[in-house]
Amino acid sequence: MKKFISWNIDSLNAALTSDSNRAIMSREVLNTIKSYDPDLIAIQETKLPAKGPTKKHLEILEELFPAYDHVWTSSREGARKSYAGTMILYKKSFQPIITVPHICAPDPMDLEGRMLTLEFEDYYFTTVYTPNAGDGLKRLAERQEWDKCYANYLADLDKKKPVIATGDFNVAHKEIDLKNPETNRMSPGFTDEEREGFTNLLNKGFTDTFRQIHGDVEGAYTWWAQRVKTSKINNSGWRIDYFLVSDRIKDQVVESKMVNSGDRQDHTPILLEIEI
Repeated sequence: MKKFISWNIDSLNAALTSDSNRAIMSREVLNTIKSYDPDLIAIQETKLPAKGPTKKHLEILEELFPAYDHVWTSSREGARKSYAGTMILYKKSFQPIITVPHICAPDPMDLEGRMLTLEFEDYYFTTVYTPNAGDGLKRLAERQEWDKCYANYLADLDKKKPVIATGDFNVAHKEIDLKNPETNRMSPGFTDEEREGFTNLLNKGFTDTFRQIHGDVEGAYTWWAQRVKTSKINNSGWRIDYFLVSDRIKDQVVESKMVNSGDRQDHTPILLEIEI
């Protein structure tokens, strides 16, 4: 059985090097992730510069995760600096084929370090940090194009071997995936267009593993707004982080759940256990 964890960390640099209370909580979450002994750890929104982790970052990562190698991609020339970015840590016994996908998304999305894919003998593992539609939905049209390109990319992978896709998809798919659907219908992440894009992705042959295991349970979220101090206390959250798998391996999923991140608001890690 394989065990995977995914987390939007909202700045790897801050989590590793800052002394703020939030950074301390972030390191506690990293230690929680480590305690699960996952085979792979996908991290989104690293916010590292184009050159990637510094020497200090690498030293801290080696200290925290000595059993893992890692691969990263960052926002590069043509896109905002130290923006988005993804990383995957994998057990040193693995030898994956590593790809930084280019999915022909609207500029500059393919330059923002939003995707990494690892190919193994029996499956693909890919992580994504999906673009946000932006304040006032100013990036909604580009987001819709991204969703189409991304769905086609996963479908192409799926033709070759099963896919495990994870990350921050920046969409609450159904009304039960956020606390206050009625007041958020025009909010980024819950527009009809974004929800339709996610439905289109699933219809290409993929399963939302959390719903596969837990059905229509309510009140299960992966993100709570930092700007609202009581959002996590009141569990006024959104489920926008997912583990998706190819439909043909959905019955091999053993568990798909949230990992407790304590008092830290923003995203919480998610975990997948699968017989593969």
